[in-house]
Amino acid sequence: MKIRELINDLEKYKDSEVILQGWIRNSRFGKNVGFIELNDGSTFKNLQIVVSKDIENYDELDSQNLSASLEVEGKFVLTGNERNPYEVQATRISVLGESSDKFPIQKKRQPLEYMRTIPHLRARTNTYRAVFKVRSLLAYALHKFFQENGFTYVHPPIITASDAEGAGEMFNVTTLSPEEYPTKEDGSIDYSKDFFGKSAHLTVSGQLEAEDLALALGDVYTFGPTFRAEVSNTPRHAAEFWMLEPEMAFTDYNRAMDVAENMIKYAIDYVLENAKEETAFFNERIDEGLIDRLNKIRNADFARITYTKAVELLEEADEKFEYPVKWGIDLQTEHERYLSEKIVGGPVFVTDYPKEIKAFYMKRNDDGKTVAAFDMLVPGVGELIGGSQREERYDELVKSMEENGLNVDDYGNYLDLRRFGTVVHSGFGLGFERALMYVTGIKNIRDVIAYPRYVNAFTDKN
Repeated sequence: MKIRELINDLEKYKDSEVILQGWIRNSRFGKNVGFIELNDGSTFKNLQIVVSKDIENYDELDSQNLSASLEVEGKFVLTGNERNPYEVQATRISVLGESSDKFPIQKKRQPLEYMRTIPHLRARTNTYRAVFKVRSLLAYALHKFFQENGFTYVHPPIITASDAEGAGEMFNVTTLSPEEYPTKEDGSIDYSKDFFGKSAHLTVSGQLEAEDLALALGDVYTFGPTFRAEVSNTPRHAAEFWMLEPEMAFTDYNRAMDVAENMIKYAIDYVLENAKEETAFFNERIDEGLIDRLNKIRNADFARITYTKAVELLEEADEKFEYPVKWGIDLQTEHERYLSEKIVGGPVFVTDYPKEIKAFYMKRNDDGKTVAAFDMLVPGVGELIGGSQREERYDELVKSMEENGLNVDDYGNYLDLRRFGTVVHSGFGLGFERALMYVTGIKNIRDVIAYPRYVNAFTDKN
């Protein structure tokens, strides 16, 4: 097979002969000339191929269907046309793989709900090609930010015996046969006969292991898949998703908020600069205020208010919320959006939440009622990031575990961090897909994951 040029690199081949390979995204043929829109995945915009009647297989090319694959040889030229500034004037075209008129994605725009039924093909549409390109760029931008700021990329286990969030919404991992589980005298499953010798699960967070490594390496971050067995069919929840979790030694939650703010601005800036065609497409087809909103975020000074003050402002607001506001509740999306969009008018960190609604590992404040936690709220979405200063005091951490109903013996390694050289440390978590939804304007998490996993995913037709 001959070496091909990528469409994305063609500008350096002006007035040169090139060889391309790609798929038909559109075509129209007349009596003497035909036009094929070709895409090879290297760029968002299709390349126009001009097909002269003189090409020996002109009639064969005229009969090709959408998504047929071609090899094109011809001259790459500038046209002076604003809509199609360059094209390839073909001298030879070979059909590599035919398609069919039954190809389920035709020229008319299809609803995203329909596209979810054909995840193996939907990446061939403009929307999903743009989504997955931006997904790649956003992941790279986040890695780039942390690498440039001296963080070490670490890899926590996917299979674990601990529940970092204490919520119990975990997928069990076992080699035991469900037809003949070994049981103890009390009728419970005897996991000592299992592969790991005790109950094991898919991880819900890499935080606990990241803390281990931060207290040796300083600033670290994890970026990988996490799992929640939530029976939820909302547009914002998935059973398998990616989390980015920085953990920083010798750092209080104020510096952690600084890092979170700088990270979001850096990532947005990178996407806007490196995915101009894709973001313009999203702004036109998905969310017409997208680019303006993202520019406001990257140029904003993020406000900071306490949870107590936020509740006061919400209670005073001339707004009837579906969920009534009072001190002690976990803020709902409607409250978060009202805070960022109406009260603050931009991104805001809400800090110092009631300890009863936050995880066991968060640092207890001196008031005895709140913890040193924070959520980043942004217009259009609500919560984008959640984080906290971790409880570094041994006795206070044990007390918190007991109050949250956790078995202290299961967290011996975690407690060792407080026994041997404890330090103030903090971190946060960014749900990668939610961040991707924010920078694309896509409203359903199932449309930013190539193969989404959710309750009944393998039986659902949508």
